[in-house]
Amino acid sequence: MKKHKNEDKLLKLAMQLGLAYARKRGYGGLDKAETNKDKVEVIYRMLVHEKLIKPLPEDKEDGPNLKHRLVLWIIAQLPDDHELMK
Repeated sequence: MKKHKNEDKLLKLAMQLGLAYARKRGYGGLDKAETNKDKVEVIYRMLVHEKLIKPLPEDKEDGPNLKHRLVLWIIAQLPDDHELMK
């Protein structure tokens, strides 16, 4: 798994947009009491359920791989000239 130069910032953006998308789609249980680990998993599972990303094999579903999958998702959404893509 190759790490992107701005992976931390991209993950933060993916979390923000993923949470906003989840709220618009009516997904509940995304209050601030949950940990970031839980939020990453909820967003990942929601995007898989919505068929916006392909699921990882079950034996690869761990924290770093879930985060990386969210980063790949947000990279696909951003224009090539976005500041985080440079």
